[in-house]
Amino acid sequence: MSKKIFIKTFGCQMNEYDSNRILDTVKEIGFFKTNNIDEANCYLLNTCHIRDKAKEKVYHEIGRVKKNFRFKNKPLVIVAGCVAQAENEEMLKREPYIDLVIGPQAYHKINGKIKDYLKKQKRLDETEFDAISKFNFFEKVKNSSQKISSFLTIQEGCDKFCHFCVVPYTRGPEYSRPFETIINEARILAANGVKEITLLGQNVNAYRNENYSLSNLILEIEKIPGILRIRYTTSHPKDMTDDLIETYAKSKKLMPLVHLPVQSGSNKVLELMNRKHIIEDYFKIYHKLKKINSSIKFSSDFIVGYPGENENDFNDTLDLIKEIKFINSYSFIFSPRPGTVASKLELIDRKISLNRLEKIQKELFNHQTEMNKSLENNIIDVLVENKTEERGKFFGKSEYMTSVIFNAKEEHVGKIAKVKINKSNQNTLFGEIVKNTKLKVA
Repeated sequence: MSKKIFIKTFGCQMNEYDSNRILDTVKEIGFFKTNNIDEANCYLLNTCHIRDKAKEKVYHEIGRVKKNFRFKNKPLVIVAGCVAQAENEEMLKREPYIDLVIGPQAYHKINGKIKDYLKKQKRLDETEFDAISKFNFFEKVKNSSQKISSFLTIQEGCDKFCHFCVVPYTRGPEYSRPFETIINEARILAANGVKEITLLGQNVNAYRNENYSLSNLILEIEKIPGILRIRYTTSHPKDMTDDLIETYAKSKKLMPLVHLPVQSGSNKVLELMNRKHIIEDYFKIYHKLKKINSSIKFSSDFIVGYPGENENDFNDTLDLIKEIKFINSYSFIFSPRPGTVASKLELIDRKISLNRLEKIQKELFNHQTEMNKSLENNIIDVLVENKTEERGKFFGKSEYMTSVIFNAKEEHVGKIAKVKINKSNQNTLFGEIVKNTKLKVA
């Protein structure tokens, strides 16, 4: 008899990919996806440990599940992901409602763990680092994603050990999947109807398997019929090699948005963070890419108020933002993560950090708004992904990952449409599909 599993996913794109692969896996033991938590026989929370209070979010969510099932049979409750990896023993002690705790490198064991629990009713955790066995297992489980835009993990883990980052402790050392298995999965996605693939990794441009690199993957996936667009995230400046940069000249399907986290514009702060690159390296990459294609745009990540950051350091970051004009970035106040080097450092006054964050976000949002405004009355290429709840309106993304809402028809889904942009705001473009393309093409 089939059972229902409800999965809630926090955090990065890799967690989304993992959640989808877990769904593909648990079908084999009779669990099928539900979007209605009230009918779930199993509730799985896939967690993220990057930001502060991630652990408390887990307990808050478990509290909601308790409330939902107060007068019904309790579902099997599983906590997965990076918080599970970092806090496994404490979770089982603190919250009796949790039945299983499974780390990111143990998802290939989830069916066995669920069956063991249902048979023995014994709570347990599984947080062993075993990336090779995990990916070997998932090679045998077909990726059933049929979204127009889908994720594909190619690399996992991190060897960089930035002082603020918990990823090496929750995802383990860098591991790159075999080249052919990635290409095979990309072919399966294309056969499913996927049109855009985003290659994922904690350090995606650190991908190395035998003699293959990320540039080889991009150029090989480009040959697959049906794939219209290729993206990758998230990358590190240290691994932005010349062959990858040159791929922007060779590839017709690699999108012209480069997400390259810099974290700070100050060399002093970058050294304190153990980032292993300097700001001059970042500018070299920027200028090389702009020389190849002047329409390439950048997005990034910024940490404000890192321990030791003074006003001059902050102004260096502000100057960097003004010069490069990032069109879509993530910015946060430093959040100490347990077990990292930076967790032991003295924090900057919260008011100072908040003030700096406000200034940086104002600058970032201005660039984002200006970019979107510049597209008004222009025609752009939009990959049509799905219909919205509003009648006659569809959703898609521009080449620069900007959301676009526009008038279209069902026949446009999965295709790249010419859309005239009529208006915009900070995050979204609004327009309509046009048949007459004599207008200016952006």
